[in-house]
This record gives sequence, C-alpha cells and structure tokens, in this order.
Amino acid sequence: MNFLAHIYLSFGDAEVTLGNFIADSIRGNRYKHLPPRIIKGITLHRQIDSFTDSHKIPKQSSKRLHANYSHYSRVIVDIYYDHFLAKNWERYSDIPLDVFVDDFYDLLEDNYAILPDGVKRMMPYMLADNWIFNYSKIEGIAKVLNGMNRRTKNKSKMNFAIVDLEEHYEEFENEFTLFFKELIIFSQQKFNSL
Repeated sequence: MNFLAHIYLSFGDAEVTLGNFIADSIRGNRYKHLPPRIIKGITLHRQIDSFTDSHKIPKQSSKRLHANYSHYSRVIVDIYYDHFLAKNWERYSDIPLDVFVDDFYDLLEDNYAILPDGVKRMMPYMLADNWIFNYSKIEGIAKVLNGMNRRTKNKSKMNFAIVDLEEHYEEFENEFTLFFKELIIFSQQKFNSL
C-alpha cells in the first residue's frame, strides 16, 4: 500500500501515523530511539506491507502488469490502490479527504524535527503538489507515475502504467475493494495487539 492507505490504517493515532508514514525511510531497526507509539506505527507499516505482499489479490493485480513493468508492478499496484482509496474516500471515512490530508500535512510540519532526511527532502514537493489529495484523480496518479519513472532514470517505464490503469480500471478497482476490506480488519487487529 502507498501513503494514503498507511495513514488511514493508523486509525487516527497521530504518533502511529507518523511511524506508519516514515517507515519506508528507516532501514532495519534504526528507530529504537523514537517514542513507543511511533515505533508501533513503523511495526504496523511493516506488517501491512507483509500482509499485502503475500495476499493473492494484490498479486493478481500485479500479475496483470508484470509483463510490462517486471518488479515495479507491485509499486504500481500500491499507487493504483491509493487512487481507489482516495476516489472512494467517503466509503471509508466521515472526514472529507481534503481535511484529512491537510491535518496529516500539519502533523508532518509539527513533527518536522524527528522526520528522516528522505522525508524532509520529499515534503516540499508533496505539499506543493498536494500528492495525497490528488491521488483521487487520474491526472494525479499520472503525475506520481511520471515522477516514479524519473526516479528510476526512465528504466521502469512506470509513466506508461496510466494506460494500463485506464484499460483495466474496473478490474483493479474491484480487486482493491475486496482486498481493502480484509486489510482494514488485519490492520485493526494488529493495531490493537501491538
């Protein structure tokens, strides 16, 4: 799953949200100095990723892309799934998406000092282009995929994955919807047990 899903699956806990968001920027166990609830968020993030990577539905989505994008297909599916979460946001939250995202950006700014350097470098771009809110639009996803392609020095060809999304939109959306129901239950159980 990508940014929006990880933030959402922190269930409104600010410190868990921070940990869940920064987890990809932290290697190994280089987080033991952080507050316990941020550590909980990092642990939750990693468990969400493990569940997602081993689940048959995201694998099915990824398989549809594998011939064109090889190992990048899983990253593309994560981005697609965030699109469907943003697009169908009102099914999952009573808080409007723009308010939810603005509150998250405020949380990052309020905790800037403890953010990993990679997150600090990314933040100005994320905020300026309002990445997370714009996941709800095809144009926003196209922009993300273009940026990811640039980061791979055009090796991934992820910029073309917007065509695959449009061609198989209904299948990807159905797969997301089925999978996300299970992921919410899994994440809530892990959140409660950590």
